[in-house]
Amino acid sequence: MPGYGESARLGYQKAVAAEVLKGVFERGDMSVVDRFVRSDYIEHNPLAPDGAEAAKAFGVAWRQQYPDATYDIKRVISEGDLVLLHSNVVLTPGSRGLAVFDIFRFRGGKIAEHWDVTQAVPATTANGNDMFSTISRPQTGAPGPARLTESNKRLVTAFVEQYLVKKDLSAIDTYVGPEYHQHNPYIPDGVAGAKAGLGAYYAQFPQLTATPERVIAEGDLVAVHSHTVNAPGERGQAVVDLFRVRGGRIVEHWDAVQDVPETSVNGNTMF
Repeated sequence: MPGYGESARLGYQKAVAAEVLKGVFERGDMSVVDRFVRSDYIEHNPLAPDGAEAAKAFGVAWRQQYPDATYDIKRVISEGDLVLLHSNVVLTPGSRGLAVFDIFRFRGGKIAEHWDVTQAVPATTANGNDMFSTISRPQTGAPGPARLTESNKRLVTAFVEQYLVKKDLSAIDTYVGPEYHQHNPYIPDGVAGAKAGLGAYYAQFPQLTATPERVIAEGDLVAVHSHTVNAPGERGQAVVDLFRVRGGRIVEHWDAVQDVPETSVNGNTMF
C-alpha cells in the first residue's frame, strides 16, 4: 500500500496537471507551462507540436479562438508517473462542449508527455445519463481508498482483455455488477444494455481489434487507454474507458472515442 510520501507525490501530480489545464485553456496563463512543463515535452494530440514553447503558442492561439472556454474537471486519478483527468470542456458559453480525457506523464516533478481523447457531447443519449455525472454511490468524483487500487486494476485489466480484446461478452456476467450505469451516449443503460450494445458493435465489425496501451488506476477508478481498429487497414480510434469498481464488480463506465487522423503536426502517434 502506498505510504504517505507516495500519496503526497500523487497528490502533487494531480494538482499540477489540473493547474496546467485550467491555467492554459481557461485563464490563458502560459506561465504555468514555464513552471510545470519540461522543455523537451512530448505531445500526442495530433493538432499540437512538441515542446514547451510550442505548447505555449498553441495555448495562446486556442485562447484567442475560444476566449470564454471553460475546463470543468470532473475527476482526477494518478498512479506511478501518470495522471488522468476527465473533463467537460465548453468552448463557447451555452454549448454542450466536449468530453475530454487528458493523460500526463511526469518526470522529475514536471510534465514530460501528454495524450488526450476528445469527443463531442451529443444532444441526447441512449441511456438517459450524461457523459460526466456519478450515479453509483457514493456520488463523488474522487477515487476511493488507495488500498483498493491494485485489486481493482487487476479486475478491470482482466475484464478488458476478455470483453474487448477477445470480444467475449460473457465477461460482462463475470465482472459487471447488477447495478451498472452507462455514460457512453450510444449504449443503453444496465447490464442488458451493455450486452446488446457491444454485441451489435461486434457483429457490425467482426474483424475489430483492440490494443490496450496503458492502464491507470486509483482507488475505485480504473482507466484504460486503447487503440481500436474496426477493420484491417483503417487508422482506427483512440479510446479511453473509465470504470468504477465497487465490491469486486464494475458498477459504472464513462468513455470518449476519437478517430485517429491521417496526419499529426508533431509526428507522434496518439498512443
